[in-house]
Amino acid sequence: MATAVLTVANLSKSFNIYPVFADVTFTLNAGERVALVGPNGVGKSTVLKIIAGRERATSGGVVKARGARVVYVAQEAASSFASEADLSVALDDTLYNSMLDATGPVRALQEQLRELEASMATIQGEAWDRLMEEYQEATHRFEMAGGYSLEHRIEEVVQGLGFKPEQYAQSLNTMSGGQRTRAALARALLADPDILLLDEPTNHLDIEAIEWLESFLTQWRGTLLTVAHDRRFLNKVTQRTLDMEFTRPVMRVTTNGRTPRELGMQEAFSRLQDYPAPYDKYLELKAERYELLTAQYEAEQEMIKRTEYFIRRYMDSQKTKQAVGRLKRLRRMERLERPTEKTELRVSLRAHIRSGRSVFEAEDLVIGYPAADDGRRTADDDAEGSNNPKSKIQNPKSNEPKRLAYCPDLEIERGERVALLGPNGVGKTTLLKTIMGQLAPLSGHLELGHNVKFGYYAQAHEGLNGENSVLEEIRSIRSMTEQEARDLLAKMLFSGDNIYKQVSDLSGGERSRVALTKLTLTDANFLILDEPTNHLDLDSQEVLTDVLSNYDGTILFVSHDRAFIDDLATQTWTFEGDRLATWDGNYTDYVAEKARRQQVLEVAQPVKISVAVQKPDPREESKSAQRQDRAAQRDRTKLLKRREAAEHRISDLEARLNAVSDALTAATEKRDLDAIVKLGTEYTQLESDLDQAYSDWQQVEEEVGAAT
Repeated sequence: MATAVLTVANLSKSFNIYPVFADVTFTLNAGERVALVGPNGVGKSTVLKIIAGRERATSGGVVKARGARVVYVAQEAASSFASEADLSVALDDTLYNSMLDATGPVRALQEQLRELEASMATIQGEAWDRLMEEYQEATHRFEMAGGYSLEHRIEEVVQGLGFKPEQYAQSLNTMSGGQRTRAALARALLADPDILLLDEPTNHLDIEAIEWLESFLTQWRGTLLTVAHDRRFLNKVTQRTLDMEFTRPVMRVTTNGRTPRELGMQEAFSRLQDYPAPYDKYLELKAERYELLTAQYEAEQEMIKRTEYFIRRYMDSQKTKQAVGRLKRLRRMERLERPTEKTELRVSLRAHIRSGRSVFEAEDLVIGYPAADDGRRTADDDAEGSNNPKSKIQNPKSNEPKRLAYCPDLEIERGERVALLGPNGVGKTTLLKTIMGQLAPLSGHLELGHNVKFGYYAQAHEGLNGENSVLEEIRSIRSMTEQEARDLLAKMLFSGDNIYKQVSDLSGGERSRVALTKLTLTDANFLILDEPTNHLDLDSQEVLTDVLSNYDGTILFVSHDRAFIDDLATQTWTFEGDRLATWDGNYTDYVAEKARRQQVLEVAQPVKISVAVQKPDPREESKSAQRQDRAAQRDRTKLLKRREAAEHRISDLEARLNAVSDALTAATEKRDLDAIVKLGTEYTQLESDLDQAYSDWQQVEEEVGAAT
């Protein structure tokens, strides 16, 4: 029988007179891993804070099992070192010591064992026997709690979340915000609580760390409640989904003198739906539920309409008694609410100016910082960045440039969507800024194509002016009337007085929507996006994916969201150590190809060893050999692109030929001689073009076969 460790009953929260949510009720059983989902602003983070004791509920309550330890990790580092069970931390402590402090119960047992050992050394007889029994019991509990593997556990967790051994002695107050948030997550995992509350745990993790966290949580025996916007993480980790929805509109009241027409409607959450399934299955169940509720509502409305017609027709007739009875039943009837459809972003992106076929090319590119700029890193390169001056890296060799990565031959063609992957701090943002011309390369050559116009989305929203209102920020990009700005912002879910909010007061999701709105006004044909899905709820991510998939320009983007990369990318660039590698396809294609190459390498390894014994090879390949390999790979990539282009041309010609054939048939039936002549000429030309296209495709196919 399941044991309840947490019960949330009729929880409600309002800020001033504005309701956030109401009547939230659910129970968590021991060992469950549960996702809390819903649109931005519905109150998910507030629910976690109330459970953790960080905020008070307006009404309702939270009941935890006796002795249950709760640990809460917030989204950002500013508030992430907070929870119950004595997990507060001094920021002047080192990373490793803070991890030791997190293992309080285990360390308490360790201290108890030391005290017992000291006592046993000074006594004899029955007293010694009693202490020995106590010592054996404490030893057993220490062993069961993993005390003998404590150091190994700490190293496993901190390294799994992306920290390196040389950072163990670094104090937390010299770390960036992202690093401190990861440190808080590491402390929470090491604390081994009964109930773990995680708010967006994947935000500051790279893909490798996310996959490690998934593996850790699926094997962990405690109870988890998490808010996350990573679909694969939720599918892998959680078994149940709690859905918070906007369901009831409430009129917002203003006291700043605005006219009634400027008042907006704020949707208020009124109920929570519980689905016993991970995220993808929950979506199916939710769609089925919506269809069922819609059918029930429409059936009831039809019944009401028929009843009202009967009452009107027979109220003053021989059937008056029946009509009055039906009227009474109708008035007493508890009516169903109309199922609400979710509100979605309505983003529109177009490349108003067509770029050249080649958008970007680079050869032997080395990225980094010259000596004069050393120590001034970007958000990505300085391990997610920080506003703390103590976190800047000091290089004793100040006369030398800081080399981050070597990028061999790169090429992006018009219409491609390239994903840039790599661990935090490896140089992803530096590469983006080098491509945009904000940083000069240390060496090598890069070139932009004809008519290329950038549109940049910064991970930390550095392009936003915090002192502006949302309205002012949008109008800073393009001159427009207030009504035009309102119409645009309404598509991005800003309405009423929300457009007068100061940018600095917005949530992460709201700032993301402002940045995306500005991006739609740039008319760029080359979008460079740094973590565009961060802070967006799952519904908004799906809309953004659709918009970018249909965008008629070129995209280079950094992301740690594997589902987003799979849905969007046509090419993948990955940092392998301090070198950039290129792969055809999306993330799944990259993982499969990398595994295939590793398998080939393992099979061929014994042969390489025997050859090396007979005839030692030089320790490194020559520069010319490396260039030949890169040239061969580049030629093969170009051949594959030529084959793909030839296939697209055949497909387009066949589609046009079918359309002309249909039009020619219609013109023949109408006996339209002018159209018949015109269409017949075009049909003949299309047949000739199609023959040539097949010939071109066959030639390319033969070249591809010869190259492999």
